[in-house]
Amino acid sequence: MFGELQREIVLGIARPESALIELDLAKRFDCSQGTVREALMRLNEEGLVTRLPRRRTSVAQCRPADARVLIELRLNIECDSIDRLMRRADDDLDRVLHGKLNDMRNAARDADEYGLAAHDRAFHLALFEAADLPLVTPILRRCLIHVHRFKIMKSGQVRDLEETAERHVPILDALRARDPLRLSEVLRHHISTIVDFGPDLTERASP
Repeated sequence: MFGELQREIVLGIARPESALIELDLAKRFDCSQGTVREALMRLNEEGLVTRLPRRRTSVAQCRPADARVLIELRLNIECDSIDRLMRRADDDLDRVLHGKLNDMRNAARDADEYGLAAHDRAFHLALFEAADLPLVTPILRRCLIHVHRFKIMKSGQVRDLEETAERHVPILDALRARDPLRLSEVLRHHISTIVDFGPDLTERASP
């Protein structure tokens, strides 16, 4: 049930600030309230729900101000680690990322927006994990899921999922070329343009 609730929140099926009642969820998923409570605690750790002692649990808000800060944080995390990443990059990483790209392509062809977003997150996490900064990985994971949630909920139109998948090709090409400057450039552009806030964030976030 954790995965299903996560999917509904990210896709906007469960609307921001809507209540999540443990008893109702237990009936819906045919499970114990303890199982529901554990799932809600995990969602709370991801920042997808708000849980207050002795009060209701509700779906977290999805605000542009939060998304903007998270995108800039994501830029710093992913782009500032490229030199470390390149020292550890190898053919195995190339193969893993190509597999993630194919997963994205398959989800796009199936019109599976949530699956595409999940494989997108897996691609970026696999890339970053090569930098060997395990204490930072959970922070990036949280940035990724909230940025994807904002992008999906605020797009206001049907997105070209195959185009979204193919946006990762330049990242993979730059990595395979072992070109850190090019990777920094394409990754920075990729992240800063994921959501249309108006002006490109790239210039403001550049060193």
